[in-house]
Amino acid sequence: MSGLDDNWFTEIYPEESSAFSLRIRGRVHAEQSPYQSISIYETATFGYLMAIDGCVMLSTRDNFLYHEMMAHPVLFTHRNPRRVAIIGGGDCGTLREVLRHDGVEEVWQAEIDQRVTELSEQWFPELCEANEDPRANFFFGDGIKWIQDTDPGYFDVIIIDSTDPVGPAEGLFTKDFYRDCHMALGENGLMVQQTESPLMEGPKSIIRKAHEDMKAAGYHHSKTLVFPQPVYPTGWWSCTIAGKVTPLEHFREADAGARPFPTRYYSADVHRGALATPPFLQDIIGEDHPVGGEG
Repeated sequence: MSGLDDNWFTEIYPEESSAFSLRIRGRVHAEQSPYQSISIYETATFGYLMAIDGCVMLSTRDNFLYHEMMAHPVLFTHRNPRRVAIIGGGDCGTLREVLRHDGVEEVWQAEIDQRVTELSEQWFPELCEANEDPRANFFFGDGIKWIQDTDPGYFDVIIIDSTDPVGPAEGLFTKDFYRDCHMALGENGLMVQQTESPLMEGPKSIIRKAHEDMKAAGYHHSKTLVFPQPVYPTGWWSCTIAGKVTPLEHFREADAGARPFPTRYYSADVHRGALATPPFLQDIIGEDHPVGGEG
C-alpha cells in the first residue's frame, strides 16, 4: 500500500502500523504492464526508486545490499558453481553480481515481466551493465513452468529473486516449486530464496514456512541469513539458502576473501557474521527445524 503527495513517496504497512517515506523530486515514469503497475521516481537522496504495485522494489542508493547478499553467499557456499538460474530478478542487479564470478559459465534469468528489465536498462543502467555478457541468457515468461521444463540436475545454483509472495510471485513460495528446483539442481545444488523481513509478523511465518517447505521438498540443510535493507519494511531483510547435501555453515572463505571483484557490503567477514543466527530468529524457525542442520 502506498501514498503519494507532491513531495513524498510513502509505502504504508497497515498490518504493522508503520510506513516508509522518501522525499521525491517527481515521478518520471508510470505504466501498467500486463502483470503489474510499475512506477519510477526520482528521489532527493536515494537516486531513482522503482515501485511495483505501490511497493518499493529498489533504489539506486541501497540496492547493492540486497543484490550482493542474494548472490555471493550462495555462490561462495557452492563448491564450483558453473550454471546458475535466477527466477525473477528483472532489474538485473543479481545477474550482474553472479556474473562477477569468473567460474560461472552460464546464467539464465527467468523473469515474467519484460518491462521490469526494459525499465531497469533505462533508469538503472548500472545494474544492467552485464546484460550483454555472453554468459547471460534471458527468458521472459512463467519461471515456475520454465524450471519444471529444465533438464534434471542442470543447474548448480538457483536464486529466487522474487517480489513479495502475492500475485505473480505467490507460486514461488511453495513446496511444489522448491521440489521442482530440487529436481533442476545437480548433486551438490543450492537454492536461495528471499524471505522478507524477520521483524514483521507476516514474514516471520514466511521464514518458518520456507524452512518447512524446503525440508519437505527434499533439501537436507537450510539456513536464513539477515542483512540491512533500508527501503524495505523494517529496514531489515533475509534470504534463506537450502542445500541438497552441502552443509551451509562452511563456505569457500579463502575464495571469498580473495575475490577479484569489488563489493560494497559483502565480504568473507560479513558472510561469516551472517551465519550467526540470532536467538529470536531461531525461535521463528522453530526447534524442530534447526538452522543449518539436517531436517
